[in-house]
Amino acid sequence: MSEIKLSATLRETFGKGSARQARRDALTPGVIYGHGTAPKHVNVEGHALMMALKTPNALLSLDIAGAGTELVIPKAVQRHPLKRTISHVDFLIVKKGEKVTVEVPVVTEGDLAAGGNLLETLLAAVSVEAEATHIPTEITVSIEGLEAGATVHASDLKLPKGTSLAVDGETPVLQVVAPQAEEPAADAEAEGEEG
Repeated sequence: MSEIKLSATLRETFGKGSARQARRDALTPGVIYGHGTAPKHVNVEGHALMMALKTPNALLSLDIAGAGTELVIPKAVQRHPLKRTISHVDFLIVKKGEKVTVEVPVVTEGDLAAGGNLLETLLAAVSVEAEATHIPTEITVSIEGLEAGATVHASDLKLPKGTSLAVDGETPVLQVVAPQAEEPAADAEAEGEEG
């Protein structure tokens, strides 16, 4: 995964008032922490950050005016409950070659066996350990021809080279269930009246 370069500035003021002012100025407040360093409070250009975070576990290179560059990944993203805009981001400092534990989305491909079976997603994302500069954007699993009763476990996922599971391999990720047979409501009522 290549780095996404973003501009940032150090925040001099803190609190709700300064955070609101930053958002009015199309900036997103955030904090950078990790590797035993003192936290850095920053403002990042809001639209560029929103576009960068469309990629799960994006590797960001923050160019902080007057304070150098930090290689980070988003650790916690807070969104406005109604507008869904980004309100605040916690960034974790990473180093090239360092392993990090992240949640990676699971994506399916193919079609289930005929018969109207349904696919139940038990885990939309799976926790993996990967090198900070090579975090997979998604893990693809084939469901081609799976029958009712089939279960895909975490150990069945094909992980990219250098990536390992951070969950128990027996953890179910997907399962195929048979459709429920529906009894007509009218027949049930008629039986109740007769009995």
